[in-house]
Amino acid sequence: MMMETNSSSHRQKFGKMLHADPNDIDMEELSFRFNNVSEANHPNFDGGALLTNSNSPSPLSTPLWDQTSPLSKSPWSSHVADQADDGYSYTGLMGSLVREEGHIYSLATSGDLLYTGSDSKNIRVWKNQKEFSGFKSNSGLVKAIVIAGERIFTGHQDGKIRLWKMSRKNPSVHKRIGTLPTLKAYVKSSMNPSNYVEVRRNKNAVWIKHFDAISCLSLSEDQSLLYSASWDKTVKVWRVSNSKCLESITVHDDAVNAVVSGFDGLVFTGSADGTVKVWRREMQGKGTKHFFSQILLKQDCAVTALAVNRTAMVLYCGSSDGLVNFWEREKLLSHNGVLRGHKLAVLCLATAGSIVFSGSADTTICVWKREGEGEHTCLSVLTGHSGPVKCLAIEEDREARGRDSAWIVYSGSLDKSVKIWRVWPQMTPMQTPPQRQTDGSSRGYAFYG
Repeated sequence: MMMETNSSSHRQKFGKMLHADPNDIDMEELSFRFNNVSEANHPNFDGGALLTNSNSPSPLSTPLWDQTSPLSKSPWSSHVADQADDGYSYTGLMGSLVREEGHIYSLATSGDLLYTGSDSKNIRVWKNQKEFSGFKSNSGLVKAIVIAGERIFTGHQDGKIRLWKMSRKNPSVHKRIGTLPTLKAYVKSSMNPSNYVEVRRNKNAVWIKHFDAISCLSLSEDQSLLYSASWDKTVKVWRVSNSKCLESITVHDDAVNAVVSGFDGLVFTGSADGTVKVWRREMQGKGTKHFFSQILLKQDCAVTALAVNRTAMVLYCGSSDGLVNFWEREKLLSHNGVLRGHKLAVLCLATAGSIVFSGSADTTICVWKREGEGEHTCLSVLTGHSGPVKCLAIEEDREARGRDSAWIVYSGSLDKSVKIWRVWPQMTPMQTPPQRQTDGSSRGYAFYG
């Protein structure tokens, strides 16, 4: 892939700061299920320096400060550059939150807070790039975090979903207020033999409980419903207000790696079986019923990530082959194109306005902009991680309000760090000539690695 480099020595050093040894990374730690055809090989990762295609002054030219976490025995430290007043149009790396050991699997933002989940079972809370608080779960590693108002849901490797709430008196205190399903609901359900389903050969379990790892959590458009995807091949639907399990759907023939509630009452699921499916939600009395609608994609390699742009009504799908496919509601969900920007598996996707971010096992983050007629251009490739980029979270840059909109992007990686980026959507696209797809209805620009 063609990338524009920056030769400034201080940026080179900053981009490589506190990187983990990439040779220590096992691809199994990507925490996805791949089928035999698509299973990725161990990559030979190269540490990269910060890349930017903006000629604007960099906030990294200002002094860098390090801060060890104020929390007792915290393994985290913060390395963030002060932002220059004239650098609001800058795109690139702003800083890092570095963990002494362990990998980052999940991120979420809410207001001015950032939540990070890792394989330590801890959820850390950050405010203004400084460690604010933290809380610990007795469950498995934290694979997913979503926030609905005052409620914080975390999905774990051991199949459990935890529910937390911030204290109104002391915002730095978070208390666990429940588990999904609730103990009362689980006990009541387990007493009725008709509530048991076969989950493995000669093994039955209560239908309201996941029996394998939680891979993804997603909220409905109005945040009244929570969807949980699992390696147990099911998606379960929960009412946010009372944590009641409304429905369990066996959606795929293999592990479910992604679920996202989209638009017009549609829910999308992606799996290690290589398919993307569409489900139509209907409210029935006090519950829900989801009906299979169609298969959007069927391929040999695993589907690893899904994201929707609810404003433009576009679905994006990342796969273990490094491709990002997309479909538009305006085109009746016909396949609209492929974005080619990665050499290895796409592990996470996120959208903000007209921008799409794709994080990959190749350690990079591609920044795409959706133009008219469904075409996409690659604005930038963010490099700086030395391990696979596992998760992304985005918030609006509050410093840019009243001038030009910009986004703050957080990326969590298996290099034991969370990196903080600033992306200015009005930047000049990369100079790599776009190559159009020629597979029928495809209209996306393609960038080849």
